[in-house]
Amino acid sequence: MEDMGIDKDLFSGIYKNKRVLITGDTGFKGSWLAIWLKEMGAQVYGYALPPKSDSENFALCNLQSGIHHQDGDIRDMRSLQEFFSRVQPDIAFHLAAQAIVLDSYDQPHYTFETNLMGAVNFFEAVRKTPSVKAAVNITSDKCYQNNEWLWGYRENDPMGGHDPYSASKGCSEIITQSYIHSFFSTVGSCAVASARAGNVIGGGDWAPYRIIPDFFRALKENKKLIIRNPEAIRPWQHVLEPLGGYLLLASRLWSHGAEFSGGWNFGPVETNCATVRELIESIIRITGTGGFDIPPAEKAPHEAHLLKLDISKANALLKWRPVLSFAETVEFTVIGYQNEMESSANLYEKRVEQINSYMEKAIKK
Repeated sequence: MEDMGIDKDLFSGIYKNKRVLITGDTGFKGSWLAIWLKEMGAQVYGYALPPKSDSENFALCNLQSGIHHQDGDIRDMRSLQEFFSRVQPDIAFHLAAQAIVLDSYDQPHYTFETNLMGAVNFFEAVRKTPSVKAAVNITSDKCYQNNEWLWGYRENDPMGGHDPYSASKGCSEIITQSYIHSFFSTVGSCAVASARAGNVIGGGDWAPYRIIPDFFRALKENKKLIIRNPEAIRPWQHVLEPLGGYLLLASRLWSHGAEFSGGWNFGPVETNCATVRELIESIIRITGTGGFDIPPAEKAPHEAHLLKLDISKANALLKWRPVLSFAETVEFTVIGYQNEMESSANLYEKRVEQINSYMEKAIKK
């Protein structure tokens, strides 16, 4: 991964002693990002709603005592700005969001309010905090107008969204571009970018309506998993893959400024695209246990059947590329969940072990 700019010194030491603020640090990706940054010597500050349960990755890894966290709602602009003002961060990542597609049908107002105004509040806080030199808004591959193409979407393809969640992420991208052009395009201003990833999986994700958390929940309850859309093709990637991209992007924004502003895709390679059925069958082979049933077809809210990202821009300009094969992605994911099921395991240390293992593979790539 030296080609990616991520070497044995972890991003050439760019994050060491930096004040890095993460919104959504109690979430799945946010908690993994906080661990990685902490291990690189960053002073990590998090702003998010408290974990929903003691089974969340943030709680299990005891991050409350390892970083500087403040409970807060991303919709509360005053509280967020006060936090930015107090922290005076060097770099900021925005991950706070309502992240579940099916929940967006039940709570469209909350989804739009959180994902649109949350992005606005984040950029307002960045704009009013001169210490911030690099900021990345994490959105989703679902920000694109999905035409079910066989080829991947590029960064300049139209934004869209059939469901409220996808539409909110498309809007978040438009908001990002508006702030870049309106407030972050002058010399010396904060360098801003957005990042889009595919279907991110890994230990620590217990969100509802997600296939792997549902599998392990069923396993705990000695039940079979119910798969509602087994032939849907998804671009599976382990959580460390896009996080490595986000970290690399922010480091380039820090060192090169507006040259790296704009939207960036961090998806898997073509061979990591697989059906839901293939993914679950791979997990069953590794664990040696579990099973699934496919119920009769029934009317359900729309979900994309196929959505892939073109990562040629990140590959060419950032020298970023995915590290894990599909088999390694599934193996890393299973190990992450198995670590959680070991009562004697220090989960924070296990997460660090996975990060180090990922780095070793990346360096050899």
